[in-house]
Amino acid sequence: FWLFLVEQKGEICLFFVGQCSLTGCIYLLYLNIFFFFPQAPSDPDGDPCRRTNCGRGRQCVVMAGTGRAECVCQEHCRPSFVPVCGSDGRFYENHCEVYRTACLERRRIYVVHSKDCFFKGKPAPKVLESGEQNQQRDMEEKRGLVDAMFQYLDVNQDGRLIFHLHQHCVIYLLICFCTLMYFLLPHFLNFKPQSLFLPTFAEVVQLSLAEEQRVSISTVTVGLSAVLTCAIEGTLRPPIIWKRNRIILNFLDLEDINDFGDDGSLYITKVTTIHMGNYSCHAYGYEDLYQIHVLQVNVPPVILVYPETQAQEPGVSASLHCHADGIPNPKLLWLKNGMDLQASSSKQLTLIANGSELFIGSVRYEDTGAYTCIAKNEVGVDEDISSLFVEDSAKKTRLSVGNMFYVFSDEGVTVLQPSECEIRRHIKRTERIVTTYEEMCPKGEGVSPQRCVWSSAVNVRDKYIYVTQPLQSRLLVVDIQAQKVVQAVGTDAFPVKLLYDKSHDQVWILTWGDMDKTHPTLQVIPQASVGEVHHTIRTTFQRVNDFFIPPTNLIITHVRFAFVFLKNEPAIHKIDLETFHRVKTISLKNYSCIPASMAYTHLSGFYFVQCQSKSRLHAPPQLLIDSVTDAVIGPNLNVTGQAYVSPDGRYIVTPDPQSSKLTVQTVSFQGELNLNKEIDKSLNVSDLVFQRSFTESNQHEIVATSSSGTDLLFADLSLGRTEVLQSLKEPLAPKAWPWAGPNRVVVSSGLFGQYLVTPSIESLFVLNGKQRTPHCEVSDIKRGNTVVWVGDV
Repeated sequence: FWLFLVEQKGEICLFFVGQCSLTGCIYLLYLNIFFFFPQAPSDPDGDPCRRTNCGRGRQCVVMAGTGRAECVCQEHCRPSFVPVCGSDGRFYENHCEVYRTACLERRRIYVVHSKDCFFKGKPAPKVLESGEQNQQRDMEEKRGLVDAMFQYLDVNQDGRLIFHLHQHCVIYLLICFCTLMYFLLPHFLNFKPQSLFLPTFAEVVQLSLAEEQRVSISTVTVGLSAVLTCAIEGTLRPPIIWKRNRIILNFLDLEDINDFGDDGSLYITKVTTIHMGNYSCHAYGYEDLYQIHVLQVNVPPVILVYPETQAQEPGVSASLHCHADGIPNPKLLWLKNGMDLQASSSKQLTLIANGSELFIGSVRYEDTGAYTCIAKNEVGVDEDISSLFVEDSAKKTRLSVGNMFYVFSDEGVTVLQPSECEIRRHIKRTERIVTTYEEMCPKGEGVSPQRCVWSSAVNVRDKYIYVTQPLQSRLLVVDIQAQKVVQAVGTDAFPVKLLYDKSHDQVWILTWGDMDKTHPTLQVIPQASVGEVHHTIRTTFQRVNDFFIPPTNLIITHVRFAFVFLKNEPAIHKIDLETFHRVKTISLKNYSCIPASMAYTHLSGFYFVQCQSKSRLHAPPQLLIDSVTDAVIGPNLNVTGQAYVSPDGRYIVTPDPQSSKLTVQTVSFQGELNLNKEIDKSLNVSDLVFQRSFTESNQHEIVATSSSGTDLLFADLSLGRTEVLQSLKEPLAPKAWPWAGPNRVVVSSGLFGQYLVTPSIESLFVLNGKQRTPHCEVSDIKRGNTVVWVGDV
């Protein structure tokens, strides 16, 4: 290795150059050259500024009048040349100048890591204070020295520096004593490179990492900022490189990870649950020595109770439910009228599932009161009240339109109350649409006898149900309160799939164009829950094969992006839900993966991508994508099939389409994806839903239907217990359900409900999920494979 010394006015910069492109070497050199400057004097004792932290770009001053410490914009920065580029497109000499300028201009400017800025960025204008003119001139001279050095070494003017001892460009800083070098090299431009030969760089750089610091665990509360500092130390430490899921972060233009600091620390400006997981740091060129940072993101509890109020007659039972999400898992406790509730000392009261349910076996007048559920964890507390009234003649609840299943079948729409298996309303196919006065299901060409044809439906904030009629090239809007079809909204031909984006109050519609899917499009209905007249907006995406919108829950209440798959294209297009514009394209070409479906967990931000199978004998493994970097991590072990994610993001269940096994994976609160277990029940899964556990808080069970048989599977994910219900009659044949989605759905009755429904060819089964038994069968409901739950919560 060749080492070259540059000397100017007693300040020495030693750097090493191998064979590389000129522009690349200049870029790395600029990142790593430092010059000496005197230390600032220590603060005297009693100075109030010693106890004041003003943040970057600001400094503390003692006000003459009050003697108090106040933070003001920094007057000047130390004269170091560590060039960086700001988010405003301007070139700065160091990090300090970025934050000083941000303070002076009263706007946010952060560091952008892009090599183009060093050659295209405009220098940031500086207002020089008295005495700074010479420092500015020194910086310009030093930058000129670097340029002159490379011009001198580029002998054949081909933009490459050629040395035979190394074939990669590595540039490092060496801090030396200046006095000896000042006498040895009085004129930099006159010395010959071959006149100095020093030991190899590996003999000079000494790096170390304490054994107890090889793994560092950090915990931060959601919404705050986090700083991860690399503990690798040593003489001439090269620049620090940070990785997440083996993806280098330093040069990515990320929204929340955009600054790596003067000391190589990793800054996350606003932490969310997707940021949890493992990060690693190492010195550039020394990958074998690295430190792992495990980041856990804690979330204060978010609570929900049900019902908010209820009235009961003496002697009957009553249940009060409480659910809370948070990280770590919250603990639940109950108060009655503000006093601790001692359930263990009362035969009347029973706490079930760690306080998730308060059960009163036989209510009495003295049980009337306000019951407060409180959820606590390490970072917060939340509470809500469920009121109970005990009266001699408790008013019977009026005919409610909530807590019902809406089943769309050949004959129209059936509104079903599950606990009593009672049909509360039947909207016949011949009923008229309010706005147009045409029949709900008119007889179409080639359809005989007259029947309704549905394909997909969504509940929009318990105000409307949107349901598609593919053969009519439209969707219907059902007013839940009035229990009438109030509008028909025209769409492109053959609308087959709906998704509701609660964050933006939008209904997204996938249309096929025809049964052969030759002209698929993607349309959006804005403001789906408000107004009386709804209309569609056609997006610019053509050849759409499918799309995916991540779900919301108690913790994640806002979603920013959708994802679109195009026909026969090995890529996923990320779409802004506000503008409908493409944000970026994530290529899957290296994995020969044409996406078929996606799933998402907000814990560590994993996307699970199912790839299309080229043959029935070979199914490609799922791919994992990191939502922080939008980078493909690689295959998800050997897991194949469509993934289903629990509402809290902790469980990922994937039915294998070939082996009929269900693979269960978990995500820890440290963001680690682990293989939990395999469930082998030889069930060819058609549909799968999650149901909260009735025995443990913050746990789940799954309910899965068979696409070809009469079996239905219950499985407790925490305990591993399984149970199979049989003889639920045959489902629709896959060919008899040509639309998007499963040929035998299973739909649950919400967060606090215990009932589920699943159809057979000519009837509907109501299941008791708590007891894992059939509850009842409702006959004369043909093709009732489009089902929506409308609940109070």
